[in-house]
Order: sequence, then C-alpha cells, then structure tokens
Amino acid sequence: MAEDSNKASMQAQAQEGQINVELSEEIAEGQYSNLAIINHSPSEFVVDFIRVMPGVPKAKVKSRVVLTPQHAKRLLRALGDNIARYEAQHGEIRDVEAQGFPMNFGGPQGQA
Repeated sequence: MAEDSNKASMQAQAQEGQINVELSEEIAEGQYSNLAIINHSPSEFVVDFIRVMPGVPKAKVKSRVVLTPQHAKRLLRALGDNIARYEAQHGEIRDVEAQGFPMNFGGPQGQA
C-alpha cells in the first residue's frame, strides 16, 4: 500500500515539472577542488575544477562542467543566494585572495 502511495506521489511530482534526480555513490563522494578555471565561447561556459597540492608542480583537472550562458547565469545567482544564506548563519566568508596565486604551483621558479 505504501509503495502505491509512493508511486502516486512520484507521478504527481513529475506532472508538476519536478525531476527525480539520481545520485550514485561514486558521484556522491564528490571531488575536492581548490582552483577553478573558467573559459567561455559565445555558446558555452567551461568550468574546470582543479586540485592544487603544495609543493607539487603539476595539477590535474578533477572535473569539467560545460554550461550554456543562461545556465551559467542561473548558477551565479544560485551561488550568490546560497553564500548570502551561509554568511547570515555563519558570518562573513573572508577572502584570502590577497596572497596571490602561485603560477608555479609551488615548484622552482625560473629566472630571466
């Protein structure tokens, strides 16, 4: 009986334009990223998520997400809303960007 109720509920959600999203265990684990590089063309935005390790001169792209310009703008708005809610609950997120980004990824620097 509960199973029939569940199916009816899922059908009602589908009729209301909601999507049933499936999340596999592998994807649910996530990927840690401490650098994102964003590029764009007239038709898409490409966001590469990278993990940079201290003292390691090479870094790998861990995930790439390709978005339409409209979806990129919706993502920007959604991130802004979520950051505002986070800061309202936990306080301002400090920006530590002043340290600069080491383009050598911690490896030896060349001299000219």
